[in-house]
Amino acid sequence: MALSLETSPLGSRWDPFFPAIQWIQFATATLSVIGSSSLITYAVFQNPQTSTEMKPLFCLSFSDLLLGICWLIKTLLYGTSATHKDSICYNLQTVGEILCIASFLYTDNYIWYLYSELRRRHSQSGQSTAAQVIGHTCQGGNIVFLLSSLIPLLLMTPVFCLGNVNECFHNFSQSHRGTLMHSPPSAMIELLPSTNTSVCSTLYFYGVTVFLAIFFFSLLLLMVLLLHAQTLYKKFVKSTGFLESEQWAVIYIVCQRVRFFPVAFVCCWGPAVTLMIIKLVKPQETSLHMAFSVLQALTAASQGLLNCGVYGWTQCKFQQLKREPRCDADTQTPLLCSQKRIYSGSPGLGPSGSSLAFAASSSTIL
Repeated sequence: MALSLETSPLGSRWDPFFPAIQWIQFATATLSVIGSSSLITYAVFQNPQTSTEMKPLFCLSFSDLLLGICWLIKTLLYGTSATHKDSICYNLQTVGEILCIASFLYTDNYIWYLYSELRRRHSQSGQSTAAQVIGHTCQGGNIVFLLSSLIPLLLMTPVFCLGNVNECFHNFSQSHRGTLMHSPPSAMIELLPSTNTSVCSTLYFYGVTVFLAIFFFSLLLLMVLLLHAQTLYKKFVKSTGFLESEQWAVIYIVCQRVRFFPVAFVCCWGPAVTLMIIKLVKPQETSLHMAFSVLQALTAASQGLLNCGVYGWTQCKFQQLKREPRCDADTQTPLLCSQKRIYSGSPGLGPSGSSLAFAASSSTIL
């Protein structure tokens, strides 16, 4: 199927750039579908009933998969002359925004789970009340999961229903506005031959406001969880206890995922959000718009791919850490390693005496 874009009826000196942007979106969406499908397959074979991490990971990957498929449909559809194309493009973009918001919130849900896992292991060390901490984190995780599923549908239902009733989809596939996340300039809204342009204009700004609000809320929540997780990790590092290889590997890898999943989140959606803000401030197409349009094409459709890369890399690192000898320095806390060197250098402590000293001073047995 041809992937050529239609030419804007108004004409623009930037029109030659849009076919390249469409090809980029097609490629990144395809890779994202492959990546998210791989994570879903992995989650299914890991048995979500026995591995609690698989449920939030599965939900995040499934939303990324649907979003990638939506990108592909929009890319393939835009170069054709399908019947009711404007209506299809409008509804697909609304569905795409629902999936974007769901992906934001499911990312928060997954990072919340990782933070809860760190907190649970910290509570098991005896430094806090385990039952109370685990109860609060589990309840919070269930609430975050429920809100992540309901909020996108509730927020975007007015855009879907009122937009179709007032026929806001007229000429929606023109002027490159059929491309997902490439919002129309505000000046174009007044040109739509709909029955109620004021309603369409209000719905447009409502959709943009909801998207930006959920993005910044999700980003703030990710930063808060990241800071708290880093604090817990430092407590593990500074503790004087002995950690078995698998225990230390789990703690280390969970912290790595807490760090890198938000990085992937910002890399994916940062350019799209920046472009949306620029279009609100200055609707006319400029070279800055085109630069961020290219960045958006490279990143906005690639969350499934980046998440798969982050999870795959950390999983390989986890298996590597588990295979290391149990008494290796990397499987012990740094403070315990320094104590081990002191005890090893003391003439009064042999290997058995050193082990007894470690056991007596251990305060972080997981």
